[in-house]
Amino acid sequence: MLKLKKALLIVDLQIDFCPGGRLAVPQADKIVPVINKYIKLFSKNKLPIFASRDWHPKKTSHFKKFGGRWPLHCVQNTKGAQFHPKLRLPQETIIISKGMSPQKDSYSAFDGEDSSGQSLYNLLKILGIEELYVGGLATDYCVKETVLGALRKGFKVRVLLDAIKGVDIKKDDSKKAIQEMKIQGAKIITFKELEEKWST
Repeated sequence: MLKLKKALLIVDLQIDFCPGGRLAVPQADKIVPVINKYIKLFSKNKLPIFASRDWHPKKTSHFKKFGGRWPLHCVQNTKGAQFHPKLRLPQETIIISKGMSPQKDSYSAFDGEDSSGQSLYNLLKILGIEELYVGGLATDYCVKETVLGALRKGFKVRVLLDAIKGVDIKKDDSKKAIQEMKIQGAKIITFKELEEKWST
């Protein structure tokens, strides 16, 4: 059942990306209870859990004010940068911070690092992880880039279809992102399917 070493990766489930936040993804808070179920399942099976977060400096070329395309969001040590209050991250969750460079966009969690400066890739290798289960925000940006980054680095990837939401600046952006992830080799799964699979 769990032959391949697996890990859960929750992408950017932060206040600023949820309804009421500075860069809200429509219905983003709807995935929080679903992600919590995945957390419970991975914890029960003693599998590692990672949570990435945008952790921007006040001045970055990522923001409109400084030539980028996005409004101010997820600035380091602000309320908006905190994880959604109903997200039940276990104490041992490995937090990956990204977007800290004033010159780079850094959509992928693979551009991030933990509090000691270890890259996500190195941490996964140290833990012997071969397969990543990815959910979070937003389907058409950070989730997509994280999944494609993981595939490029040789990981098997499963996208948690019931635990992602997209921005959809252009109509169907999320659908296209899911299609692209599948074409590149990602598999799609839902909680019900995973629970059944792991209980057999």
